[in-house]
Order: sequence, then C-alpha cells, then structure tokens
Amino acid sequence: MAPSAMSRQANWTKSLSEAQPVPYWLEDPGKPHPEPALTGADTCDLLVVGGGYSGLWTALNAKERDPGREVVLLEGHEVGWAASGRNGGFCAASLTHGLPNGLARWPEEIHRLQELGLRNLDEIEAGVARHGIDCEFERTGEIDVATETYQAWALRDWHRRLEQRGLADGIEFLDADAVREQVASPTFEAGLYDRRGVAMLHPAKLAWGLKQACRALGVRVYEHTPALDLKAYGAGMAVRTPYGTVRARQIALATNIFPNLLKRVRAYTVPVYDYALMTEPLTAEQLGAIGWKNRQGLGDSANQFHYFRLSADNRILWGGYDAIHHYGGRVRREYDDRPETYLKLAEHFFTCFPQLEGVRFTHAWGGAIDTCSRFSAFFGTAHQGRVAYAAGYTGLGVGATRFGADVMLDLLAGEETERTRLEMVRKKPLPFPPEPFAWTGIALTKWSLARADAHGGRRNLWLRTMDRLGLGFDS
Repeated sequence: MAPSAMSRQANWTKSLSEAQPVPYWLEDPGKPHPEPALTGADTCDLLVVGGGYSGLWTALNAKERDPGREVVLLEGHEVGWAASGRNGGFCAASLTHGLPNGLARWPEEIHRLQELGLRNLDEIEAGVARHGIDCEFERTGEIDVATETYQAWALRDWHRRLEQRGLADGIEFLDADAVREQVASPTFEAGLYDRRGVAMLHPAKLAWGLKQACRALGVRVYEHTPALDLKAYGAGMAVRTPYGTVRARQIALATNIFPNLLKRVRAYTVPVYDYALMTEPLTAEQLGAIGWKNRQGLGDSANQFHYFRLSADNRILWGGYDAIHHYGGRVRREYDDRPETYLKLAEHFFTCFPQLEGVRFTHAWGGAIDTCSRFSAFFGTAHQGRVAYAAGYTGLGVGATRFGADVMLDLLAGEETERTRLEMVRKKPLPFPPEPFAWTGIALTKWSLARADAHGGRRNLWLRTMDRLGLGFDS
C-alpha cells in the first residue's frame, strides 16, 4: 500500500476512535420511560402485537376509526427500540420500495400505488401535526445520485421513461453541475431529485410520539411483554405472555423481523443487517464546504448503495452498502455491531466528501431489516379473518407501515377497499427456500451485485435469472 493510501486509511480508522456502538437516535434525552409489563389477564377488541411503526400506526388508526374500540398493544422490549428507532429517518411516499420495483411488479397499478403513497405521506404529515409529535419532520425530498458515468446515463434514461409513463411529476433530472449545486461532492455525476415524495425525520421521536398519541386516545400499552403464542379462544383469540394473557376479538401481528406467531408466515421473510455511522455536528464552515443547503435525503445508485442525510443538529448520517444475512436467519444483539463494516463506511464517506477530512464519528450501529423476495410489504389473514398481518417492508417502512396498518384494519373489518383490491395486497411474494439454499442464494446474489457495480452495471446470468423470476436480494 502506498504511503498516501496508508495515511488515508489511518485517518479513516481514527475517525471511528470515539464512536459509541449505540444508535444515535435512541440516546436522545427525551426518551420516555417504558410502560409496565402486563401482569394478569386483559381483554380487548383489538390486540396489536409489536411496538414498532407498524403496530403503533395500527393501534392509533384503529382508535381514530372507532374511538370506542378497546385496543391493547404489546411490545416485547421497548417501543421503537428495534428497526423503528435505528433507521435513517427517510419517510418515503413509495409503497413499493421505489418506482422501479413497483413498475416492474405492478405496472397496471403503479399510478394508483403512487397516488396512495403520496396520500399516505400527506396523512403522516397531518397526523404528526394533529397529535403534536415533535419528530423533526421535514418535507425536503430526496436526490438519487449517480457516482459512475453509466449510472448517470441510466438515471437520464429512467427519467425519460417516467415522463413517457406520466410518472415524472415532481421528479427532476439534474446533470453533474446541477446536482453538485445541491450538494458538493466530486463523486456526483448526475441526480434524480424527487422534490415532494420523501420527508426526513427523527425515527425514534416518531415512535415515541406515536406511543404517546396512542395512550392519549386510550390504547393500553404494555412494554417488556413478549407475545409467546397465539391460539383460538372461543369466538376470539388469546395470546400468552410471560406474566399474563390477553383475550381479543381480533389481532394484528406487527412483529416484522421477529418470528411471526403464525409459523406459516415465517418463510416469507429473512433478516438482513444494515449499518450506519453518525458524525459529530458540522461547523458552519464544514457545511459550507459541502453546500448542503436544502437538507434533502440522498442515496446513491449502486446496487450496494449508501443513504445519507442531515440531522436537526447538522450531523451527517451515513449508512447502507453492506447488507449482512446470517446463516439460519438468526437475529441476535451481537450482530448489531460490526467494526469491519464501520471502517468500510468511513472510507466511503471520506471518498464522497473529501472536504470533510478530520470529521469524527460519534455513533456507529446496526440493526435487522425484514426483507421479502419482492422487497415490499405483503399482507394476509388467518383464523377465519380474526388475525391479520403485514411484513416484508425491506427498509422502507417508515412511511409504508402506516399504509400497511390501514390494510390490516381493512382486512380485519372484512371490507373491500381501494387498498384491499390492490394486487399488491391480494397476492404474496414467493417464500424463501430452507437453509442452506436461502443463505447460498443470498450470498451468490450479493457477490453478483458487487461484481455488477464493479463492471459498469452489467448483470451476470444469475442476476438476469433472478430478474426474470422476480426474485433477488436488495442491499
């Protein structure tokens, strides 16, 4: 290794010397105390299992639909501690993990899906205001940037295709000069600016605010109360917990990456671990050096992509790239910390923003995301319609979980709505195969995606086959 390269690597390593292996968002001094665990028996009309965004929106929307409905929410640890408190805080309108995925899978429904997604984002913004949730919500939009010439051409071609399909409203193509006018990185060669389809927010504060809004409407919230099993009980259902039971007329399962109480649903998702860094607050001079005036979210266009954004106190969150799947689909706390990925992310950060050399990272963390073979949520019911579930958001659940909550409530009500009529809601993705085939397939796909990034985006036979089958693995 040349001396200059060795020096740069030493600086990247030094930037991590004081990084705490905990999620930045969850260290906020406004973190609320957890609610007591359930002890004894409780009964309700609707039991929601899971205290992340999916469960919180389900409980809140259920009470707003019918204030007289008795709703109980169970959380196995603390509200917002898992993916809902660890993500990048990108609240996207897309219900389909982006327009390319949605257009490829549901071309006949894509205009409707886009309309429903934008409406859902508007309703999130209105709900945050209505309930007084201070989650640093900013409707800034997002820029997908190209860092290679082939990516720039692909973004331009994609924008033309969106214009032809009538899907480019609010989406602007930026050439190299225009994108660097928005954010000054020498690596940016083009960008696609979605001006109204994405908001930035503080993810943990959103979860905590939704919890408070639920409690204010009368939802009974029990934390440190894992749901152990589910069974029919008379005309309803019963869930056992370590210190008690809940009997409910209906149940919404919102556990996402954690094992579903319905065993037949488990094969549809696998956990992947995502990692992020957070810098110290930037000075006015450092902010000026990168020219990030409009505070948009950013993501690059590689298969193994990064996402990055500014926090309210002008730190940069830098995450993504590695997506780690452990054999057997295990979810363990020790997987939340991965120094080798942090070093890789630090290298990529300073390659993108060399003018920020010397900036230190204060936090480095990871967490599990539930992905499915179509990358976007799927839905269903069980026990003669008394149980509904949603899962598989694949990292874009900050906004889409609210839509998924309404789908679950529609399904439990037995209603045919504009949501339940969607093919996306009516049909499920293909399940993952058992081990060792799942791990082998995911590993081969990740290797192939890395090769595609290194060879001008050219997809090998394995990726082309996965494309034809509508399968794959999204980093």
